[in-house]
Amino acid sequence: MKKIDAFLIIAKELNKVAITPVLMGSVGLEYLTKIDWQANDIDIHVPGNPNGWDAPDRLRIYQWDLILNIMLGLGFQLTNLHEHEFQKGDLSVAFGSIDCLPQFANVDLQDLVENNLGSIKFLTPTLQQFMNIYTASSMDSYRQQQGNQKDLSKIVFLKKQLSLKKENNK
Repeated sequence: MKKIDAFLIIAKELNKVAITPVLMGSVGLEYLTKIDWQANDIDIHVPGNPNGWDAPDRLRIYQWDLILNIMLGLGFQLTNLHEHEFQKGDLSVAFGSIDCLPQFANVDLQDLVENNLGSIKFLTPTLQQFMNIYTASSMDSYRQQQGNQKDLSKIVFLKKQLSLKKENNK
């Protein structure tokens, strides 16, 4: 199963309980650009504590028990509470707090793009917001230790796209 298809299944279930997820990471960028970014996992952000990683694990994601039950009902197993990460076969899904993005990456949540595929509603960052997110993430010590070459290649791509967009709007 493609990662975007798995995301849409999860998003549909989240929509049923009035949660509009944000498709982040490589899968989100792939959805926006139609380029295969070789995503390792699906990153989904939902309403949560604006303090991000500084908040206790169980309190970082609002409605965590509801999300946990949805994911378990879809056949996923919780593999890491700190990362809010689930696994089903070779598919990994991690949840984060969308509410920490304004402070972390200067992302205005009001500018997220609303997407509707059939009855499924979800949000994605704009190209500029992805640029802000990947730039902020590239400075994170954990991501630097993990080797952030993929982040850096995305930043180069995004800079080029934003520059082209700016040129076309002149």
